[in-house]
Amino acid sequence: MSSFKLNNLKARNGIDKKAIGRGIGSGCGKTSTFGHKGGKARSGRGKVCWFEGGQMPLYRRLPKRGFTSLQDKSGVACINLIDLQKLYDKKVITAKEDVTVDVLKKVGLVRETATTVRLLAKGKLSAALKISVNYATDAAVREVEAAGGKIQIV
Repeated sequence: MSSFKLNNLKARNGIDKKAIGRGIGSGCGKTSTFGHKGGKARSGRGKVCWFEGGQMPLYRRLPKRGFTSLQDKSGVACINLIDLQKLYDKKVITAKEDVTVDVLKKVGLVRETATTVRLLAKGKLSAALKISVNYATDAAVREVEAAGGKIQIV
């Protein structure tokens, strides 16, 4: 047998489709297993893959939800106080150095494409960190200052 190539592949014996419409003697002549008349006997009679036999299709039964915003918000990254605390506990960041956007990108907490960083107040912060971000919620500012740190809005 020659080498395997796409141009000489063949189906195994008995796997080929049955030859339809090859005369009376074939057993599949005349109507060629399509029956008499009707849409299923006509040429081009295929139906779409999502057809459900005439019942209301799934894509029409489900409600339309949500929307796509015209504004691109991919440049905004939100971080929580608990994320900063985890980094502090793992000794990735220290209280001596400033926590800036570049540091957060280098650590991997913020993606590289982010242009602005928002600090949110989820979780507790026990470390006295100096944080430089673009936005911070009032609760986050209170929490950081209660821990002895400072927030600088850039």
